[in-house]
Amino acid sequence: MSLTYANMPLDRCSNQRKNKRWLALEFNHQETLFCVINDGMSLFSHDNTFTPIYLTKLQLDSLSIDSCIYMGKGSLDKAPGSAESTNVSSLFTVDFEKLRFSTQEQLLILGQWQNLREATPHLTLIDASIQALGKALVYWHSTHLYCGKCGNASRSVNSGHARRCTECRNMSFPRTDPAVIMLVEHMFPDGIARCLLGRQASWKAGIYSTLAGFVDPGETLEEAVIREVSEETAVIVENPQYITSQPWPFPASVMLGFTAVATSTHIDISKDDIDDCQWFSREQLAGLYAGTQSPTKTDNAIDTNIKKHEYRIGSGYSISSYLITAWKNKEIGQY
Repeated sequence: MSLTYANMPLDRCSNQRKNKRWLALEFNHQETLFCVINDGMSLFSHDNTFTPIYLTKLQLDSLSIDSCIYMGKGSLDKAPGSAESTNVSSLFTVDFEKLRFSTQEQLLILGQWQNLREATPHLTLIDASIQALGKALVYWHSTHLYCGKCGNASRSVNSGHARRCTECRNMSFPRTDPAVIMLVEHMFPDGIARCLLGRQASWKAGIYSTLAGFVDPGETLEEAVIREVSEETAVIVENPQYITSQPWPFPASVMLGFTAVATSTHIDISKDDIDDCQWFSREQLAGLYAGTQSPTKTDNAIDTNIKKHEYRIGSGYSISSYLITAWKNKEIGQY
């Protein structure tokens, strides 16, 4: 199972992009493409195919290299049956607000703006990864216009991968907030293994997901797993084991997936903002994927804790769905 947003085909050219002459040649190359981001939204075709629109420099009137961010060099597709990429070119991303008004109007005719999370199920893994990178970089620039040290204006440098204060010369770099997301499991006295899933009140009815939370300063990832589960549910866990990670530019995170074993099972959500949290067996999870509305008879031991409505797993392109599916299939976890 491939994680969405984690299939980047681009070589970020970290060394070459520092060379202004090299960068200018790539910027002006006829094969170079541009990904425009508008208030976190991406540009797609007008039809229902959600085909991303990558623009050429000719389509972006009077575009300045200083207003762009270099993403990398690679291919948006690969030749059928071959590992070799075709149509290798450089890609830049640019904030819609930095374009001329006349160019902005042309883009409104050319395509439609859509939220990336809503469009993701329709995208290829490569397109989703590129759009996520563009969104993340544009977001960081838009939220770091001023120096965090002295408060004066900063400007984009290093092909958009840093900002320098115009006064104190302090440098800042694109940030990513680490967040842990964990599949908590426990073997119950009835011999049935169950995992702990919760939901937020703002979610659609019946949707459950793994627990998650941000890593605090001075905290290891493993400590964050233990703390977050305890804070949200009062369940005590041990032995956090790292599984995999996923870029999550909503707005600027990386999700670090873990499993952990619970040493207690009593749930108390009164001190957190979780709407509900329950233990689910693998058989129940199979029912969630199948769309059944209630627990199976083999789970009578915890039937009293289960509400009678339709349960669902969250979006299939999130690391949460990956962890739940992998545990259901006995690919991860101790039990």
